[in-house]
Amino acid sequence: MSIKDWDVDGTWTLFLDRDGVINKRIFGGYVTKVSDFHFVEKAEEAIAILSNIFHLTFVVTNQQGIGKGFMTERNLLEIHAYMCDQIHREGGRINKCLFAPNLRGAEDDMRKPKPDMAELAQMEYPQVQFDRCVMVGDTDSDILFGKNLGMKTVRIKTEEPIGVEADLTVSSLFEFSKKIKDEV
Repeated sequence: MSIKDWDVDGTWTLFLDRDGVINKRIFGGYVTKVSDFHFVEKAEEAIAILSNIFHLTFVVTNQQGIGKGFMTERNLLEIHAYMCDQIHREGGRINKCLFAPNLRGAEDDMRKPKPDMAELAQMEYPQVQFDRCVMVGDTDSDILFGKNLGMKTVRIKTEEPIGVEADLTVSSLFEFSKKIKDEV
């Protein structure tokens, strides 16, 4: 299926995973402070391109490092403020960063693939229609999150094993931004 078949227009919404999509993922560890956060090559440029295509852009990220005590919510907010500032400097826009701080399997589990973060985005931005959204991630839980909500899905291929196929697989967020720019 080609991106052209999706009929993306300026009313669509973009959901982005963070680790492995926007910043370099620390396998077996966590980004716990700003100095640990390193953008994937051309991620800021990609988000600038995507900001001109999508009406809204959200980051949805599982952050159980908070639940494990490796970092605080304040640490995470500082990381997200830095990330959003750098993206804005490059001409991009993140409307909101949503995160699940709980441990996997917690009673109030908001982690992807559960729909909670998308539903929170929709509550604040009622114009979000899940069938007019694209979810970009690098893990099966990201892809399931999008599929379970009826979104188009894009997988960034990393060393993460693939058990769930996405609608599109690319090597980077920048590659996706170029493909969609050329096809819409």
